[in-house]
Amino acid sequence: MVDAHRTFVIVGGGLAGAKAAETLRAEGFSGRVILIGDERDHPYERPPLSKGYLAGKEDRDSVFVHETAWYAGADIELHLGQPVTVLNREARSVELGDGTVIHYDKLLLATGAEPRRLDIPGTDLAGVHHLRRLAHSDRLRNVLSALGRDNGHLVIAGAGWIGLEVAAAARGYGAEVTVVEPEATPLHRVIGPELGQIFTDLHSDHGVRFHFGGRLTEIVGQDGMVLAVRTDDGEEHPAHDVLAAIGAAPRSALAEAAGLDIVPRAQGGGIAVDASLRTSDPHIYAAGDVAGVAHPLLGTRLRVEHWANALNGGPAAARAMLGQDVSYDRVPYFFSDQYDLGLEYSGWAPPGSYDQVVIRGDAGKREFIAFWLKDGKVLAGMNVNVWDVTDTVQELIKAGQPVDPDALADPSVPLESLI
Repeated sequence: MVDAHRTFVIVGGGLAGAKAAETLRAEGFSGRVILIGDERDHPYERPPLSKGYLAGKEDRDSVFVHETAWYAGADIELHLGQPVTVLNREARSVELGDGTVIHYDKLLLATGAEPRRLDIPGTDLAGVHHLRRLAHSDRLRNVLSALGRDNGHLVIAGAGWIGLEVAAAARGYGAEVTVVEPEATPLHRVIGPELGQIFTDLHSDHGVRFHFGGRLTEIVGQDGMVLAVRTDDGEEHPAHDVLAAIGAAPRSALAEAAGLDIVPRAQGGGIAVDASLRTSDPHIYAAGDVAGVAHPLLGTRLRVEHWANALNGGPAAARAMLGQDVSYDRVPYFFSDQYDLGLEYSGWAPPGSYDQVVIRGDAGKREFIAFWLKDGKVLAGMNVNVWDVTDTVQELIKAGQPVDPDALADPSVPLESLI
């Protein structure tokens, strides 16, 4: 039986929110658990939206975190299709778009992020897309299929993970693809120029065209339809559809309006939380894409927009809400699939933070592990078409000890021996 005297409310119907609800029940919480999501779909995982589901390799039902009946069976109260419009910290309540007021004893904000928008003429045309929600992926999947049938052109603004994964999916359907990227290589802010060329070559081998060093300045259309795009260096590219893949912004407006501490955008943005994922209000926690965590292992405040952070952050926040001693010190992790290339990345090594990149294996064959080092210490590692090494790579990062670069690069030296 549910104890109505205690109510934990979760705002955000994504993976972090769903796993937090699951964890509250698994840890024995007997009070009310209310999960609020502004989408009508039940909580789902986002990686398939740019990978398997978008590519037509997975069915729609595979994206959901739980089967629909699970929520009723676990006594999780759902409010779907309703945004939270007001957070009243003094009254400890949230107000929904339909005027419903829900009181809480503890609150978890797992509101996620939203795609950044192009601020140029033509973004109101029918063929301009973003990819963040299941409805976006539904639409884009149909678009890519049609482009493939009709030899149509997709222009992607941004050569980050989403842009590259969609490019791979689009080529799988047979669509023509041009990627416009202001940096000199793909993924410049994640893996740096040393590794970016590998992804240029990968996509070029599959027929993707790149336009580096340029930004979109206009989307040209007629009768509401996209015809072409123009860039700031005077180039024009044919296009039938355009995807804006220029990053995501944390959905922290609700928290900011309520007076919670917010991380400056220059430092990643999001809701400021401590290592237990607690905000500046002791009754409110935040997890997932929206949380800027004071990371105890990395010694910096970090906001991570990847699947593993939602998967693990939601449960960590739930345990902290229950009064357990929580220190969220997981090594950041993400994965990507593009054509026949699969990779896993662990750690955090933004441009300027490292002084050496070490390659173990054959980068030319796209079978290798890359390590980013600072003063001999491993900051991050990315295994490309090399498997079952993530745990060891993360142990090297957590050890925080200098490693011999020559041994790190030598495949005959077991990685485990370097920890």
